[in-house]
Amino acid sequence: MLSPFTGQHLGTFIASEHADGLRELTALIDAGTLSPVVGRVYPLTETAAAVRHPLDGRVTGKLALTLHGK
Repeated sequence: MLSPFTGQHLGTFIASEHADGLRELTALIDAGTLSPVVGRVYPLTETAAAVRHPLDGRVTGKLALTLHGK
């Protein structure tokens, strides 16, 4: 609960997907012109290390977890 004395206002944030944009992304992926950059892959057993990894500030690409090891 926000204090009535601070001047802060409580708002909401709702993300919405746009079907046209998702179709365009799908087309780019299907065409092979768009691909994600995976910086590092961790096995599920190393989830804690994966969560700590971005804290060093040198992450390039996304981090991924695998269910079956490396």
